[in-house]
Amino acid sequence: MFTPHVPNGLARAAVRFKPSSFVGTFVALLLAAAIVSACGILLETGLRASVPPDRYAKAPVVVAADQQARLTVGSGEDRHVEASALPDTARLSDALVAKAASAPGAAAAIGDVGYPVHLGTDPLTAHGWGSTALTGTRLASGDAPRTGEVVVPAGSDKARTGDRVTLDTPAGAKEFRVSGTTATDATVWFTDRQAVALSGHPGRVDAIAVLAADGTATDTLARQITDAVGHTSGARVSTGNDRGAVEDPGLAAAKELLAGLGGSFGGIAAMVAVFTAAGTVALSVGQRSREFALLRAIGATPRQLRRTIATESLLVAPLAGAVGCLPGIALATWWFGQLKEKGAIPEAVRLQVSWLPLTIAVAATMLTALGAGYTAARRPAKTKPGLALAQSAVERAPFGWIRTPLGIAALAGGAVFAGIAASQTGEDAANAALGVVMLFMLAVGLLGPLIARICASLLGLPLRAGGASASLAAANSRANSRRMASAITPIVLAMAFSSTLVFMHTSEDRAIEHQQRDGITADHIVSAPAGLASDATERAAATPGVSTAVGLLRTSVLVPSGSGGDKWLANSAAQGVIGSGRELAKVQDLDVRTGSLDALAPGTVAIDTTLADSVKLHTGDRLALRLPDGTEASPKIVAVYGRGLGTGLVTLPANDLRGHVTSPYASDVLVRATPAGAGRLAALGTVTDPSGYATAQSRDRELNAWANTVMAAVLGGFAAVAAVNTLVMTVLDRRRELTMLRLVGSTRRQVMGMIRWEALLVTVAGAALGTAIALATLIPMMRGLTGESPYIPPALYGSFLAATVGLGLAAALVPARAALSRAAARP
Repeated sequence: MFTPHVPNGLARAAVRFKPSSFVGTFVALLLAAAIVSACGILLETGLRASVPPDRYAKAPVVVAADQQARLTVGSGEDRHVEASALPDTARLSDALVAKAASAPGAAAAIGDVGYPVHLGTDPLTAHGWGSTALTGTRLASGDAPRTGEVVVPAGSDKARTGDRVTLDTPAGAKEFRVSGTTATDATVWFTDRQAVALSGHPGRVDAIAVLAADGTATDTLARQITDAVGHTSGARVSTGNDRGAVEDPGLAAAKELLAGLGGSFGGIAAMVAVFTAAGTVALSVGQRSREFALLRAIGATPRQLRRTIATESLLVAPLAGAVGCLPGIALATWWFGQLKEKGAIPEAVRLQVSWLPLTIAVAATMLTALGAGYTAARRPAKTKPGLALAQSAVERAPFGWIRTPLGIAALAGGAVFAGIAASQTGEDAANAALGVVMLFMLAVGLLGPLIARICASLLGLPLRAGGASASLAAANSRANSRRMASAITPIVLAMAFSSTLVFMHTSEDRAIEHQQRDGITADHIVSAPAGLASDATERAAATPGVSTAVGLLRTSVLVPSGSGGDKWLANSAAQGVIGSGRELAKVQDLDVRTGSLDALAPGTVAIDTTLADSVKLHTGDRLALRLPDGTEASPKIVAVYGRGLGTGLVTLPANDLRGHVTSPYASDVLVRATPAGAGRLAALGTVTDPSGYATAQSRDRELNAWANTVMAAVLGGFAAVAAVNTLVMTVLDRRRELTMLRLVGSTRRQVMGMIRWEALLVTVAGAALGTAIALATLIPMMRGLTGESPYIPPALYGSFLAATVGLGLAAALVPARAALSRAAARP
C-alpha cells in the first residue's frame, strides 16, 4: 500500500522523467496566463488612469461641472444610477466665480473658458486674460486687452499691435483692436467678461481655478470651496491629479475604453483562455489513463491518484503562470502603445503594471489546472482496480451524466437567444446576439465528444470511398471522438470569435457605405477640419450657380437605450441642420419612412428607424435625450428615416445645438450647384464630390476597425495556438499506434495519408461549426443594428479558412513524420 508521501514523489518523478507529457499543458496554461494578465493590466490601468494637471498646475483647487450624464433605472432594491460620459463639456454658472473667490483661504478665483475662433482661415483658441495667471503667459508687446480688444500671437502676418482685425467667434464675426501680442501659438486673449460673452455659452464657464492664499493648505481650501460652491447641482471640486481630468476631457473616454477592453473583452478572453487550458489539462490527464490504470491495478487508492494529479498541476501551473505573465505584460504594453499612438488615450496616461493582475493570472492558471485535473481524474480514480487496465483501453461513450444535459441546455439557450435576437432591433438585438455566441460555444465545449462523433460520421461518409488512408481516418475519428473533440473545440473558438468580431465590422462598414452613397444627393460638399466660418452656409447659398446649400453641425447626443432594468444612455451621432428640412431633403435622401422633414423646426427632431425601434417611439412622440453638454431636452419626433448610419442617427435644427457645444461651426456644407458654381466654393473650404466625402468620413471608423481586428487576433491567435498544441499532443500520444500500423504492413505514405485526412476532417468540422456559430450571431445582430444581412468578404473568409486548414495540417503532419522517423530508426 502506498504511504501518504508517495504520490508527491510520483508526481515529481512524472514531471522529471516524462516532461514531454506536460509540455502541452505548460503551453496552454502559459497562454492562458498571458491573456488574463494582459487584460487585467489594461483593466487596472483603466480604473487607475490619471493625468497630471498642466494648465491648472498652479491652481490647487479646481471646480468644474460633472462630466457624466446620469440615468436612474429600476425600482425598489434594484434602483440604481447608470452614468455615461458627455459628448461635450458641461459648464458652470459664472456667478460661482465670485462665490469661490470669497471663500476663506482663496487668493483668487478665475473663470476659465476655451473655445475655437477663426482669424481668416486660421483656427485659433480663445481664452480670458485672467487665465494667464494659470499659464504664465506674458505680453511680448502692447497692453492687456480691454473691452473690444484682443491680444494675438506675436509674429502673425495678419495682425499687429494697433491693427483692427475681424475674428469669427461662436457669437458671430466681430471686429477688435489688437492691444498686444504674446509668444503663445494659435491663442488669442479677450477680457474675462468678453471671453465668456463670445463663447457661445454666455453666463457660463468651463471651470473655476482657485488660487490659494499664503499659508492655506490644499485640503483646507478644498473644504472651504466645497462649502461655498460644492453644493451647487453638478459642481465637482477637484484637487491633485483629478484636476488633470478636468482639463483633459479625453481621459474619461480613455478610462472607459481601457475598462471595456480589460473588463468586457477581457472577461470573454479570460473565459476562453481558461476554458481552452482546462480542456488541454484534461486531455493530458486522459492520455495517461493507462498509467493511472496501472497504479489502480497495483493498489493505489482514489485519493492517492487525485493527490498525484493535483501535485503535478501544482508543479507545472505556477511556473507556466509566472512565465506567461511576461508575454502578457508585453501584449498589454504593445496594445496600450498602439491606442496612444492612435489618439484614443492621452499622452500623459501611463500603463499600470502592478502585482495584482499578475497574481490573479497565476492564481487563475493554478485553479484551472487543479480543477481540470481533478475533474479528469475522477474516472480513473473511482475505477475498480481489477477493471482499470481493461477500461483504459476502451474509448468512453460520448455521453456524460453531467456534461450532456448541461450541453443540451446551453444549446437550447443559444437557440432561444437567437430567436430573441431575431425579433429585436438595435442594441437589444446586439446584446441578445452576444448571448448566442457564448451559449453555443459553451454547448460545443460540453457536447464536444458527441458533436465530434456526429461530424466524423457525416464527413466520414465521403472518406470511405477515398482509399485505405481516408477510410482508416474516418474509422479512427468515429472511434476516438473524445480525442477529436479536444482538437475541434479550440478551432471552433478561433473561427467563431474571429469571424464575429471581424465580419461585424465589415458588415457595418458596408451598410454605412451604402447609406452614405445613397443618402448624399448633393453635388458637392464643402468641409474644413477645424470647422467652417460661421456664415459659410449663407455665403455658399449666395454663390452664383448654387441652388441649395445646407450646413451640418456634427456632434453627438445621449439617448436612452435598453429595456426594463437594463437601461443606459447611449452615444448617438447627431447632425444639426443649418437650413430648413425642405432644403435638407434636396441634398440628403434620408429614406424617410414616416413623417416629413418639412416639419423640422426648433423643438423637433428626426431619428433613424433603428433608434426609433430601440426606444420604442414613433412620429409624434417626444424623445427624451441629453444634448452634448448634458442638458435635458424632449423634442418632438417629426420624421423617422432609414439611412441614419451613413448620416446621423439624430437630425435636429442646429439652433437647438448651439449653446450646448464647444465648437458651433458647421463641419460640412452640402450644396447643389453647377460646375462653375462649385468652383467658386473653394474660398470657403475643401470641396469634394460625394464619393470623396464618404471616403474621408470612413476614416473615423478606423480605430473601431483596428480594435476589432486586434481583439480577433488575440482571441483567434490564442485559440489557433491552442488548437496546434492540442493536435501535436494527440499525434505524439499515438506514437505506439502509428508504429503498430507500420508493423502490420501499412506504408509510410498510407500512415501519413491517414493523419492528413484526420487533420482535414478536424479542421473542416471545426471551421464549419465556428462559421455556423458566427452566422447565428451576426445575422440577428446586423439586422438589428443595420437592417441588412452580414457581409463576409470572400477573400477574407477564405484566408481564415486557409489559415485554419494549413495550421491543422502542419500541426498534425510534422509530429507524425517525426514519430515515424524515430520509429524507423529503432533497431
